[in-house]
Amino acid sequence: MPLPIISVAQMCDWEERTWAAGVSVESVMANAGQAVAQVALSMTPEGGTILLVAGKGNNGGDARIAAEHLPGRSQVLIDANDPVSALRDFKHALEQRPDLIVDGLFGIGLNRDLDEDHCDLVHAVNLAKIPVLAVDCPSGLNADTGKAMGAAIMAKRTITLGTPKIGLLQPCADDHVGTLEVADRIGLSGDLPDSDQLWLTTADMHGMPPDRMPSSHKGVHGHLGIVAGSTGYHGAACLCARAALRARPGLVSVFTPAYQAVASHLQSTMVHPWNTDLVEPMSACTAMVIGPGLAGPDVPDSLRTVACQLWRESSMPIIGDASALDWLPVGETPENATRVMTPHPGEAARMLNCTTGNIQQDRFAATRQLATTYGATIVLKGRHTIIGQADGPALVNPTGNFGLAQGGSGDVLAGFLGGLLAQPQFHDRAVQAIAYAAWQHGHAADQLAANGQYWGMDELIITLGSR
Repeated sequence: MPLPIISVAQMCDWEERTWAAGVSVESVMANAGQAVAQVALSMTPEGGTILLVAGKGNNGGDARIAAEHLPGRSQVLIDANDPVSALRDFKHALEQRPDLIVDGLFGIGLNRDLDEDHCDLVHAVNLAKIPVLAVDCPSGLNADTGKAMGAAIMAKRTITLGTPKIGLLQPCADDHVGTLEVADRIGLSGDLPDSDQLWLTTADMHGMPPDRMPSSHKGVHGHLGIVAGSTGYHGAACLCARAALRARPGLVSVFTPAYQAVASHLQSTMVHPWNTDLVEPMSACTAMVIGPGLAGPDVPDSLRTVACQLWRESSMPIIGDASALDWLPVGETPENATRVMTPHPGEAARMLNCTTGNIQQDRFAATRQLATTYGATIVLKGRHTIIGQADGPALVNPTGNFGLAQGGSGDVLAGFLGGLLAQPQFHDRAVQAIAYAAWQHGHAADQLAANGQYWGMDELIITLGSR
């Protein structure tokens, strides 16, 4: 099940409930230290050197325990109780050319700016240009706000303990946190803290997509319609359609003003030049994606009119993406009809008549406001994509990397999601399909990034859906 995203106060309360239940601090710390060690081993080569910086608190204790569980690695453990001597020892340890630094200096309990000596130590770690694994929270980062308190570690990976802390997911924290991982099985007891923000896990994707019956045929797996593409933007329609096929709907049809350009690049989809006679065949689809590449001068008013009518009246699932987000209507849609909108922060800002900074300042609140205004499930894209509705908890996607920050990425996500929602088996569990689409989109990017080579949209599409 998804993990709650919580505040520092909630984490402290959870720990106190654990100690009151008779679980020892030492046993939890032992589990945490071993979890840190496992990640550290995965980040270093056999025979490599790991430099651990351990402060006074529990994070320092976690780092010290981790040092005991690093087989096949050389370890240098620096006691950072005195930051001046720790800085001297750190500079000396760099002569051993460590492969990794484990940051156990400060944890989530930090509530004041770092003093000058600790700032100097943090700056030295950052200037070393060696990958850093942060324990629970990058030292110097406020785990509630995500802001640096004087100075903060720039980690490549952060392993947070128990469950994610809200500050680690703020845009201002991204460059400090790096890749966020959660060690949730460290022995904390009792009920998980309550939260209206939930972190998706790999386990939540178990059984997705469902297996198909041997007797199945294309007629039972749905028909996705894609309204997309225009002069100069036909590529968006093509990427969307190709990604949709990776979700394996029975059929995919593209309805486009840019017929020649789109049709010449697609083989396994049906492509129709836009005209108003298409209303009936569009209505026969089982889901629709509207928007990718509808930014050219040749997008007719009739297309927008028909799209808005479908949005207001059709019972099929409809995904609004890209340019369509600027003109799809506000207001009621058919009861129980699935509506999805997939804005990036800039598009969300236009939809709410505010700035991108306003959106990024509180992405959860922006998601909720959009969902309430448009009566849709919102997929607010970006680092840690958020999936939210007007009511109920918002889901946060853990997968993906900066490689997705290139043109066409959103078209791929919209197409893959549409290909899922076109399948009748997902019509009564739309949120699950949406979460899986976001997770799979990021997971494919992570698989490609792990290869260490440049990749683009062609590679992303090919990787989509791989288990």
